[in-house]
Amino acid sequence: MTVKGRHWVALWLAFVLATLVWVQSRQTSSLLLAGELRELREDRAAFESEKADQSGRVRSFRSRSVLIPRAESLGLRLPVDSEIVFLEFFGGRR
Repeated sequence: MTVKGRHWVALWLAFVLATLVWVQSRQTSSLLLAGELRELREDRAAFESEKADQSGRVRSFRSRSVLIPRAESLGLRLPVDSEIVFLEFFGGRR
């Protein structure tokens, strides 16, 4: 059985068509993936902004201007100089 010229043309046409369909599907999936990546980057930027805001709030809550009135409202006071004791550690490094 011999394959005629028109059969070769049909086979090559089918091969080219299959290749084009494969390329199209890869392009479509890459566009979808790029969209997801963009959304993830936007989410990351929002989370980093929130983290910076929360870090600023933590720093402000740790300041003396906030802690001292809060401690006084709980009945605590600042120690006088004679009440401060430095403990030395006699274990690891010297």
